Amino acid sequence: MRPNIIIFNPDEMRSDALGHLGNPAAHTPFLDQLAAAEAVSFRNAFCQNPVCVPSRCSFTTGLYPHVNGHRTMAHLLHEGEETIFSELKENGYYVWMNARNDLIAAQEKGALEHHASEIWYGGEAPKAEGPVNGNAAPGSPDFHAMYGGKLGLDEQGKNHSGDDEDLDAAIDMIRRKPKDQPLCLFLGLCWPHPPYQAEEPYFSMIDRAKLPERIRPDECDGKADILEAIRTNQQLEGYSEAQWSELRAVYLGMTAKVDDQFRRLCDALKEAGEYDNSAIFFFSDHGDFAGDYGLAEKAQNTFEDCLTKVPFLIKPPKGYGTDPGVCDSLTELVDFYATAMEMAEVTPCHTHYGISLRDALRDRNTKVREFVTCQGGRNPDEIHCDEFHAGGPKGTNPASPYYPRHLAQMDADAHAKGFMIRTDRYKLVSRINGRDEFYNLKTDPAETRNVIDDPDYLPLIRELEQKLRLWLMRTADIVPFSYDRRFSEEMIWAKVKRLVPAEYEEEIREKIRSGANMFLLINECQQRFGDIKN
Repeated sequence: MRPNIIIFNPDEMRSDALGHLGNPAAHTPFLDQLAAAEAVSFRNAFCQNPVCVPSRCSFTTGLYPHVNGHRTMAHLLHEGEETIFSELKENGYYVWMNARNDLIAAQEKGALEHHASEIWYGGEAPKAEGPVNGNAAPGSPDFHAMYGGKLGLDEQGKNHSGDDEDLDAAIDMIRRKPKDQPLCLFLGLCWPHPPYQAEEPYFSMIDRAKLPERIRPDECDGKADILEAIRTNQQLEGYSEAQWSELRAVYLGMTAKVDDQFRRLCDALKEAGEYDNSAIFFFSDHGDFAGDYGLAEKAQNTFEDCLTKVPFLIKPPKGYGTDPGVCDSLTELVDFYATAMEMAEVTPCHTHYGISLRDALRDRNTKVREFVTCQGGRNPDEIHCDEFHAGGPKGTNPASPYYPRHLAQMDADAHAKGFMIRTDRYKLVSRINGRDEFYNLKTDPAETRNVIDDPDYLPLIRELEQKLRLWLMRTADIVPFSYDRRFSEEMIWAKVKRLVPAEYEEEIREKIRSGANMFLLINECQQRFGDIKN
């Protein structure tokens, strides 16, 4: 039987939240061991948009966000746009997903069901215990930093969240998997998305003394306008280094719980006898500032590695010929689509831009991509998402922790559409207005010094601009695999009816109804009936 395709998709996990990718404070023992023994972990994997909906629309289709305009939180996939889920379902897979949508336009009846055989909606478990010290008051520093702290435990000593409920349902699906169908399982989690909060033992699991140095805004020069706009609105200048350390440690604590949850899913596959025949994919949709640059959460049109570089691990089915460990090649999340479809032995029904990682899985020294890209933001005259209404963010107000970011996005210059192109050494960010950026990642891996105006880098900047321009031309759109008819049945009949004797009219009309090519039909009628009509 074809392999199961198992997709474990945490939300907002940056790649350096994993121990084997270099964070001395991280606690991810299961993922670290998996990468060492059975999987390939792609150290330099990048999302195609730093917010969830555009990223998911991209990695499930193999298309970049700009191809079909999926670059906002409010433009999801519509009828006629296929995903890996609908394609696998069409080709015999039993597709299960939890209701963490962020992908399919929910107002279209039957749209979600088109992409899945079964959808788990949840909402049955009792509400999990909230923060021990209560929710931070609106306007307070912790509120704007989205910091919740330690979560409470129930009578069983647990904090059973919505993610835990979804995980339990996924494990149940594995146990009752149809025997005559391969399984495609998509489990989308909320963690470690803010608010930054975790229960014991995860809250205290991270050694605060081992946290890497935080990237501070006062160390930076020439950064994107949107960062300063969000910082101004979040008003976290007085947040102490100790407070930032707690926030960062709790973020890693949330990641530690995700590691445990992923272990539980893999254990369930082993217990069900499905582990060896499963291609398992672990990756996040995008990253998180988590205190870097003096910011909490994320931004829509800035492309620091903490937002765009994500964990991406693949455990192929047994016998695939895997070279376990860390692969340093540049990869993109669109490569997930190409790789999973190839493993499932399903031919994509549309053009895509993913590259199969088959060779890199078998030899970690394989080079996959010369450069990677990411994109976000808006045109100056464009209503982006549903955030603008009557001079202020729609759906948010000052009592929302998202208000600072939504308010910043109302500034067209700060929220300008931008594209990132990144090699293993340099990163260029080009925007339609506002400040462009260029970083030498070897000398400045934290992206603190924008050298876009340094004449010494001008040849390199021009080279990357050229690569970006050609990439945009190549990926600007796609031609569908389906073909349209230029002529209706009546149009074709009008062209041939003078050639057709009355007694043959029904025969020719039937050919037209069956899709006959007009020009070939004209030629046939001329040859068959020319003498009769004359």
